[in-house]
Amino acid sequence: MGLLSLGTALSWSDAKIAADQVREWGIEQLLAVWRRAKGKERDALLWGDEIEYLVVAMDDDEKRARLSLRQADILEALAKDEELAKQGSCVPDLQGNPKESDQLPTFHPEFGRFMLEATPGKPWGIGLKDLLKVESDMKRRRIIARDHMGPNEQPITLTTFPRLGIKSDFTSPYYPPSGPALRSQFVPDEIANPHIRFPTLAANIRERRGRKVEINVPVYKDQDTLTPFQDPTVNYDLHQWPEDDDVRNGAAKEGHVYMDAMAFGMGSCCLQITFQAKNITEGRTLYDQLSPLGPILLALTAATPVYKGFLVDTDVRWNQISRAVDDRTAEELGEKSLQQARWRIPKSRYASNSTYISRDPRLRPEYMDPNLLYDKAIKQKLLDSGMDDLLATHFAHLFIRDPIVIFAEDLKSLDATSTNHFENLQSTNWQHMRFKPPPPNADTGWRVEFRSMEIQITDFENAAFSIFIVLVTRAILSFDLNFYIPIPRTTENMETAHVRDAVLNEKFWFRKDPFPHNLRNRPSSANPSAPSSPDSSRPPSPFGPVDEEYTQLSICEIINGTGTPDGFPGLIPLVESYLNSVNVNVETRCELASYLDLIRRRANGTLWTGAKWIRNFVRGHVEYRNDSVVSERIQYDLIKAVEEITAKEGRENSVGWEMLKGKRGDCGGRS
Repeated sequence: MGLLSLGTALSWSDAKIAADQVREWGIEQLLAVWRRAKGKERDALLWGDEIEYLVVAMDDDEKRARLSLRQADILEALAKDEELAKQGSCVPDLQGNPKESDQLPTFHPEFGRFMLEATPGKPWGIGLKDLLKVESDMKRRRIIARDHMGPNEQPITLTTFPRLGIKSDFTSPYYPPSGPALRSQFVPDEIANPHIRFPTLAANIRERRGRKVEINVPVYKDQDTLTPFQDPTVNYDLHQWPEDDDVRNGAAKEGHVYMDAMAFGMGSCCLQITFQAKNITEGRTLYDQLSPLGPILLALTAATPVYKGFLVDTDVRWNQISRAVDDRTAEELGEKSLQQARWRIPKSRYASNSTYISRDPRLRPEYMDPNLLYDKAIKQKLLDSGMDDLLATHFAHLFIRDPIVIFAEDLKSLDATSTNHFENLQSTNWQHMRFKPPPPNADTGWRVEFRSMEIQITDFENAAFSIFIVLVTRAILSFDLNFYIPIPRTTENMETAHVRDAVLNEKFWFRKDPFPHNLRNRPSSANPSAPSSPDSSRPPSPFGPVDEEYTQLSICEIINGTGTPDGFPGLIPLVESYLNSVNVNVETRCELASYLDLIRRRANGTLWTGAKWIRNFVRGHVEYRNDSVVSERIQYDLIKAVEEITAKEGRENSVGWEMLKGKRGDCGGRS
């Protein structure tokens, strides 16, 4: 999350009037960036990771865990630390932007007052030695954060707090549920960051939608789960706000855990990776080629089997966040005929990608989304200004949305050297890939953000998945790999990734042959220094029927390969072929192998996902009653176990070994 602007935020009734102005000015700012930076070149790929923490307050006497709402106090303590200040700036929102030479990690606020975001102090380079620094840097971030918390507080990397929204107190300090922004019957307004952007975002989404957000997650049906299950925490007799009618009108679905506020989605933690490309062409290539991998990495990092004190029958967070920020009206959802809305919108603002943008001759029209919506007038303006059709369509698609948070001060005049209006819409289209133009007045290139992965319990796991996706990008560019499949198949894969134990039991649409024809079965001989923009010299591939280009594969087959000469080779073998093609010393290769081995074994099932481990921990707890309920004591013991896993990483068969056993080889010095 970037620096948070201050100003007078408009209510939805006023923001709606100003929406067209913001869109128009946002396009002018985009075009200014396009003209200035379309020829921008960088010497090498840079990248960075974002880790998000939950801050929990542990009460060891009462055996209770609560969310600590002291985000602001922790950030202030970090900013005021004189010893840290000698090394540089670590809280840009309070101290200003860090200098390029700063080695300190940086900490940022997030939506929840119980959350922290941490990033490396400067971007990582593409050198393999940089990859080996990632895990230690993540560990350092956690230590620095912990050192500036209270004695009973811990930064943990779970995607969600298991009992967020229960009827008893789950925050420290306690606030009663509801408030004018969220109007939730489960969580208080005070749970959100008090910066005006966040309550305004929540309130305006609700007002635009015409009702509260509606999140229903299927409950995990255990032996003694209530049948039929009707969420027992829902109060049908509340009459504080007009939106309290939602549940009386059927918002809470039978067989599902019901939630009603943005906090249940945007209060989730994840692992995101941003790549800076050499130029716009390389950025567009990475955007397209990484897009089909989003659902695969979502399933492989699955870590979210509990919501609001219940085991649920899904494993990941994505759809819950999607519904938590879904501002579509009944007409846009297709529930009513179009009268005031311009169109029916198939997806939430938080959704899988709907566009490809690379000018790659292998990009066939059949791969595109046949139901893609875009603003025709905006697209024409971009085309008239010199932008190509693919990129113009992409941005015209993003701009079908309304800006949700508008500051009155920003409407006085257009600043073409800023990107505030463009980012207003760009940053609230939360797709699983994001294409990011260079910011003004900064020595930054075209960037691509990979957003689907779930946060993992340990720094080793988070480093492993970060390093893996970085190495995949190197293989893509070095071997000119082709992962294109039709966009609707990627959308379908995102749904498949939610299925319980999808990593083992489901199949995903994936391309059969990723190689250029002249490289089939010869990736290890590819030249790693070959141009990363080969589309100008690459001969067009012979086109056959599209549905013969892809098939359904298991996660193991996608990651490790099918094991047949004509089958998919596997992402890890492709990465290993890339490593074979560059000069890597034995020690570095061994260290990298320990990270790749985690990915390999998660995919083949010999190591568990976080979701499977958490579900089994709950179901094996002495207090569990086979009824899907995650009690206060179960949650406390779960978080204590998570703390132990973070420290011991499953060594010597300690808790959590099922996710991590044998994670280090001889070169790591640990087992």
